[in-house]
Amino acid sequence: MPRFLVYLIYNTLLPFVLLLGFPGFIVKGIRRGGLARNFRQRFGHYRPEVRKAISGRDSIWIHAVSVGEVFLALKIVEAIHTAKPGQHVVLTTTTTTGHAVAEDKASALLSVIHNPVDLPWIVSRVLDVIRPGAIVLVESEIWPNLLAAANRRGIPVKLANARLSPRSGRRYATFRALIEPIFSQLTAVSVPFEIDRPRWSALGIPEDRIHVLGSVKFDQAGGNEASNRKVAEIQRWLDETGFPKGQRILLAGSTHAGEEELIAKVFMKLRESLSDVALVIVPRHAERGVEISSQLSNLGLTALLKAGPNRVESMTQQGSLDPAKHVWLANTTGELRAWFHLAEAVIIGKSFCGEGGQNPVEPILAGRPVIVGPNMQNFADVMADLNSVRGIKQLNSANDLELALKEVFEKKGESDEMAKRGTEAMARHIGAAERTARFILEEDSAPI
Repeated sequence: MPRFLVYLIYNTLLPFVLLLGFPGFIVKGIRRGGLARNFRQRFGHYRPEVRKAISGRDSIWIHAVSVGEVFLALKIVEAIHTAKPGQHVVLTTTTTTGHAVAEDKASALLSVIHNPVDLPWIVSRVLDVIRPGAIVLVESEIWPNLLAAANRRGIPVKLANARLSPRSGRRYATFRALIEPIFSQLTAVSVPFEIDRPRWSALGIPEDRIHVLGSVKFDQAGGNEASNRKVAEIQRWLDETGFPKGQRILLAGSTHAGEEELIAKVFMKLRESLSDVALVIVPRHAERGVEISSQLSNLGLTALLKAGPNRVESMTQQGSLDPAKHVWLANTTGELRAWFHLAEAVIIGKSFCGEGGQNPVEPILAGRPVIVGPNMQNFADVMADLNSVRGIKQLNSANDLELALKEVFEKKGESDEMAKRGTEAMARHIGAAERTARFILEEDSAPI
């Protein structure tokens, strides 16, 4: 299909899509907080000091949507500054939570703003302000009008750490006539696995533009000092809230609706034979803390929230609490990676209730035995690698969870060996951030 016709269809439908989605965007923004702050940035309007900071510095513009992509982008930014000290980066985010995480790392060489709405006149206004030397889109965020406007101005646009699940690949292939005219404008694409190459080439991207560099998300190089500080901060909170000494932590990470109750019920049965195990839940969406607390209360468990109006301040004066009756609920943003280092075993969410799964690699690289449910479609390539070496425990259904947890806690030697095999399988991704930085800077970036 001709490119002009694809853009005619897109720009005809986009205003209606934005209008339909606006109420949900407002509700979500209110729930997560920070909606009103910098709202005008989404339309390309900036305060004078912000405009000055982002203007005309031959910046690299990196766009990351939400918290997960922001953490990945920050790794790339750190690698860029190592490879090219003094390089200014403008990092844009879509969500308020992602913006909060990114803004915490802002500096003279890293400016953080909200991503503009992908309407032609808004995108052009922002490009006139930033005047970037290059644009980098993280994972799978293709914005057609931004891509077209950059293409007209001769600004290279690269897709970094590009993700495309088999399911998404099939869906995109069905609409190739609409997608190829847009995707083919990408200057280059970096992908984590060799198996990703044909998926992207099937969408009209020439193979010589696709580079296999490993996954930045799974590259654990750097950030150890900050991670250690966060681990210590979490440990203090546990101590202050009466977490008993000697208890082993079962961590349920990135859980989705329905999984908290499911895991809590299994945990209550598990405690009958394993009295030294305590449950910590870190939900995927922090704003669900109060909702989850209510669900746990219905099961006879008391949740100790880490954040929000109902958070627990300090309970040390009361002594240790009973893990059979209490659950530590970390309804916070950006702390999950640190929690993995305190856990004895990890359950990954969205793999029992929901579809697609969440990232299992970070706890594996932290040296922890990891259990997932049957629904890990979004990490099919990773799971194939891990399952091939028995580096993870994937269950057929939630009915197998209690037995699997008993085996993990009671057979520590076998659990440690499983975690070791998983860590070794993921070692190929070490250095991916550095390789991606060179890819963005157009330096030599040898594939893995």
